Amino acid sequence: MPSRATKIVATLGPASSDPDLLEAMIRAGVNVVRLNFSHGSAEDHQQRARLVREASQRAGREVAIMADLQGPKIRVGKFANGQVDLVAGQAFVLDAARTAPGDAQGVGLDYKELPQDVRPGDTLLLNDGLIVLRVQLVEGPAVHTEVVVGGVLSNNKGINKQGGGLTAPALTAKDMEDIKTAMALLADYVAVSFPKSATDMELARQLCQMASPPGHKPGLVAKIERAEAIPELENILRASDGIMVARGDLAVEVGHAAVPALQKRMIRLAHEHDRFVITATQMMESMIHAPVPTRAEVSDVANAVLDGTDAVMLSAETAAGKYPLQTVREMAQICEAAEKADHHELESDFMGKRFHRIDQSIAMGALFTASHLGAKAIVALTESGSTALWMSRHKVNIPIYAVTSKLATQRRMTVYRNVRPLLMDTSADRDTALQQAENYLKERGIVKPGDIYAITCGEPMGTPGGTNMLKLCRVAD
Repeated sequence: MPSRATKIVATLGPASSDPDLLEAMIRAGVNVVRLNFSHGSAEDHQQRARLVREASQRAGREVAIMADLQGPKIRVGKFANGQVDLVAGQAFVLDAARTAPGDAQGVGLDYKELPQDVRPGDTLLLNDGLIVLRVQLVEGPAVHTEVVVGGVLSNNKGINKQGGGLTAPALTAKDMEDIKTAMALLADYVAVSFPKSATDMELARQLCQMASPPGHKPGLVAKIERAEAIPELENILRASDGIMVARGDLAVEVGHAAVPALQKRMIRLAHEHDRFVITATQMMESMIHAPVPTRAEVSDVANAVLDGTDAVMLSAETAAGKYPLQTVREMAQICEAAEKADHHELESDFMGKRFHRIDQSIAMGALFTASHLGAKAIVALTESGSTALWMSRHKVNIPIYAVTSKLATQRRMTVYRNVRPLLMDTSADRDTALQQAENYLKERGIVKPGDIYAITCGEPMGTPGGTNMLKLCRVAD
């Protein structure tokens, strides 16, 4: 089991759909596989989910599947020649009523509500901000603009409004159908694109619950990529199981310079609200084409690790890149090196904190005591995974082994920082279960005679949220 605390999310695509390659990527360090629902049919996703489960079984390591919903298509239409070259100063019309292919004078819109969302003086950013248009006049369905920054604009490129303000709903009719597909393939997580409020996440949760087989409860990830989501961040966090720092669209809406500070704030708030956080977008972008990352990319990944992110994510790097396996290996090495250099005073995390739940207090007590005693491991016997999540919110250099009898819980815990989820058919008898856990640690060389480890569990055994016991053990000679 890897010593790395930070987890890796990899996107599955044409470049990584070979069964042997995917197995090798899981062995190299992939913890969560992302299925991008912007591409492919329901049958494609079901086939890829089977591929992931089979590769995981061969690799001997469980991974989570995250279904990433497409969200609203805020895009221009198609051009007669596939693209046009826009020049600064020229007029260009975005026309919601246009059905003919676009040309150098204008183009239709996939997003028909744009004329209602903008007014003269607004700045529109196309193709991830590479092309900048300023709105001059809104006339019925037509938005007349002046090109401020020109360039090549091709079919179906995205539209952002500087500062936010587009009214597109987070969940489209397609997303609602895709949620049914995701639940049919037992996705462990569903990522919601472009949520603006807690209401968007609550609706997604209701839809998942309605479509889920009995007993299946997926975690929800809010992708923070709209300017409107920033003031609502804490409410969105409370309505989600985790968040994704989706730096692409977010940077276009709030400005690139604002994103690093926002990333740090989002990671800190996620920790404070006992939620996990994934940092994403262009982390190893150059490795789509190159066998090694740039120095800037190495620093970017390392800084996310030092900030305390639970996971770092690969998108096109593994979905369509030339070097998916090498990219995973490089990312794992960067994470490990950053973690070794990170020194953190655990006591500062507890200053001024109050714990109102017994199970949360036990989790914090285990961290504090194990850290001071120099324990080799912390073991959490958990049904829901909550104890392991709480422990993972704090940086300790002690591995956390989360032991559960539920496969779904094991998979959900794969994204938690510094948590090694284990599936074990623990006995309902407490003493037997504790001995089984110690035997596991000894058999794998995690502890040896004389070592101390901490273990938490609940009495009676098997009750979710029932952790009420901390035991400190020294391995007998």
